[in-house]
Amino acid sequence: MALATPDLSGHTAFITGTTRGIGKRIALALAEAGCNVVSTGKTVDDSDSDLDGTIHETAAECEERGVDAHAIQLNLRDEQQVEAAAAEAIDVFGEVDIVINNASAIQMAPVEELPANRFDLLTDVNIRGTYLTCRAFAPHLQEIGGGQILTNAPPVKMDRAPGEAAYAWSKMGMTFVTLSLASELRGTGISANSFWPVTAIDTRATRYFGMGTEDDWRSPAIVADTVLELLDRDEEFTGNAVYDEDVLREAGVTDFERYNCTEGDPTPLSAQLFDPDYERL
Repeated sequence: MALATPDLSGHTAFITGTTRGIGKRIALALAEAGCNVVSTGKTVDDSDSDLDGTIHETAAECEERGVDAHAIQLNLRDEQQVEAAAAEAIDVFGEVDIVINNASAIQMAPVEELPANRFDLLTDVNIRGTYLTCRAFAPHLQEIGGGQILTNAPPVKMDRAPGEAAYAWSKMGMTFVTLSLASELRGTGISANSFWPVTAIDTRATRYFGMGTEDDWRSPAIVADTVLELLDRDEEFTGNAVYDEDVLREAGVTDFERYNCTEGDPTPLSAQLFDPDYERL
């Protein structure tokens, strides 16, 4: 069954981390649904980098899909930059009613092997960056009478993560902030939810850190489709931490083959990263 694409015409999304990978795919999917896009991230020039992609290229590709887009260079560790980016996005588009916390730093290592400055990076980009972004937009969303906040982070299912404590803490912290905000804003017309892929996703980070092989991966399209489905839900759906497969099954998807990088359904590596006992129903 094919998913019905929601009509997001007249909406504007502020998305963190759109240079490449999942963030870029989300941005393009929203643009294809008619949503204006604010493309944010650190990379504005890739000429001296071995990584392709810039926030401006993503914005341009969104515009090719017939919407308006605006690129803002953003370091999520800088509170003033986050506040200024939110103000600029609102000034350019008048209203921003979708906020997607996608940007994230990743490094998995045991406590004794992870330097303190790397712990700070994970905490600052992931938890603090999500907190700052939500905090910057919450007054605006209340002023316009509603909106949606989505965060790319897992359900909180564990109380320890040997070998990945700092990363797990930072990712689950993103969810904790999001769900706390959902309760704080309940009844205002603003929903806040987190979403997480069951399988590893084919991105630069997945390849760089050796998180399985292509047999274990799906394309970023499954995450983008999950976001579209969540954006099609009303404000009553709030305060949830969901897996992509569950959301898409509820929408009528029974065959996930189109998302797989190779034949056969990949193992649930991403879900088991933060929930070792996770099993598909």
